[in-house]
Amino acid sequence: MHDPHCIFCKIIAGQIPSNKVYEDDELYAFHDINPIAPVHFLIIPKQHIDSLAHATADDEALLGKLLGLAPRLAAEQGLKNGFKTAINTGRGGGQEVFHLHIHVFGHPG
Repeated sequence: MHDPHCIFCKIIAGQIPSNKVYEDDELYAFHDINPIAPVHFLIIPKQHIDSLAHATADDEALLGKLLGLAPRLAAEQGLKNGFKTAINTGRGGGQEVFHLHIHVFGHPG
């Protein structure tokens, strides 16, 4: 499912450029345009899900794949000593783009 008004759906569709880190049939990862650390990228599902609160039991395998990809991409991006992840959920949780995404960030070393 694709939301024609969603900025992340537009990035996945190639309508908005991004600095891609990874892509497969279900997931897309790209560098954050407003990084809060030297390495800061997002992992998003290609399927539009508004937020973690909107995920259902049918999305469990996809959620596992999202989280499972984070350490691999973090290591590839130089975060060998550790990294942080964040999933902002809803306006009260600081979510700004309403398409589920995981922030992965840290300092290389």
